Amino acid sequence: MAPAVLLECEADAMPEAKAELASRAAVLTERSTGTVERPALRVRAAPSDAQLARFAVSALIEEAQLTPKPALVDRRGSGAHRDLDLATMVRSAHALEPTFAALARTARRRAEPSALLRAELAQIGRAGEQDMLHATGGSNAHRGAIWIVGLLVAGASMSGSATRLNASYVCMLAAQTACFPDRFAAPADSHGERARQRYQVGGARREAQDGFPHVIEIGLPALLAARARGVDENAARIDALLSIMVSLDDTCLLHRAGLPGLHAAQHGARRILQAGGSSTPDGHAALVALEHALLSLNASPGGAADLLAATLFLDMLAHRDAGGSSASWNI
Repeated sequence: MAPAVLLECEADAMPEAKAELASRAAVLTERSTGTVERPALRVRAAPSDAQLARFAVSALIEEAQLTPKPALVDRRGSGAHRDLDLATMVRSAHALEPTFAALARTARRRAEPSALLRAELAQIGRAGEQDMLHATGGSNAHRGAIWIVGLLVAGASMSGSATRLNASYVCMLAAQTACFPDRFAAPADSHGERARQRYQVGGARREAQDGFPHVIEIGLPALLAARARGVDENAARIDALLSIMVSLDDTCLLHRAGLPGLHAAQHGARRILQAGGSSTPDGHAALVALEHALLSLNASPGGAADLLAATLFLDMLAHRDAGGSSASWNI
């Protein structure tokens, strides 16, 4: 079913939203069916709900463990986060495994994006937030990742019957789902939502509704390009994070440090990449300088970190099918 058809049922109930939803649907359709070859992988069998949940948890843990990240929790310490550390991030990720499995199971049962699926996923996500907060003692380790990675888990589950698992198709299904409103949600009052409204940026909600452009068009291509150049895996992932940071209007940065924090992160990340990436001497020096600048502003690119986790999740789909074989995205 075409995206415009999938979204029209909800738009009819909200005439003022119909044009916007149709426009997004057209963009998503173009991305998934265009002539440009997108990341795709032949798999022997679709990942199970439990496997998708494990991939999601692994992506969150590997993002947290990645070191050195500018002003983010990693193996060295807490970065700019006084209420988080690596052990807390790992506990949070493990606590979310049942949530991701439930998201996958529900999406597989519904089989296609709909307002009903959106409502069910939102309910599961809110319960997952409570599990996260219980595991962390009240600290927000992964609220954004539940939304971002959780939607991709749902998209992967819905696309599991396809003969080719396609990254753009996974993102498109997730985006179509995100475009339906959460009718039962309480008015949002998170740090990210307040930053989104104050600075008039899209935030995680728009990133999902637009088809995860910072994942499919920036993060994953940057990761693959770095590997192709022979960059070691750790540095390749750092460079993928930096590539996301360059253009992302990160609401975590905006909440903590306003526009000065956002601009410091974007300009600093660009300098590192222009110096050849984090694995070069000049790039490493620029990375150290970026971290000092962000710490002085108490700023942290948490939104970019969530999108890196989403990138790693898609990468895992490419490298691990149900039979345990390895392959690469054909991009």
